[in-house]
Amino acid sequence: QVQLVESGGGLVQAGGSLRLSCAASGSIVTIYRMGWYRQAPGNGRELVAVITSGGSRNYADSVRGRFTITRDYAAKTVYLQMNSLKPEDTAGYYCNAFVDNGAGYGMDYWGKGTLVTVSS
Repeated sequence: QVQLVESGGGLVQAGGSLRLSCAASGSIVTIYRMGWYRQAPGNGRELVAVITSGGSRNYADSVRGRFTITRDYAAKTVYLQMNSLKPEDTAGYYCNAFVDNGAGYGMDYWGKGTLVTVSS
């Protein structure tokens, strides 16, 4: 099995910054990509940012220029630096990883989420 553990959420004022971390552990052969999704109350889960094993990054339009995703390959950890936070960024943030756990193909794994609240 593969476990993803997030940390770094909290309460911040608009314009502030937070840094989220997600560490992967368990039976991991290859991590193809890692990323962050978020879900606000009453909304569906949406992609925030993703980074591939090759280092390619993709961002939601709503966060591009404010958020930065990075990855420590050796530590199997992905980070999300969130700057210039807005109240509309308030959501549960979930780590996602597409991993080969030895089965020979990739599978999606999810963390339990960390709450980010941005006050106006």
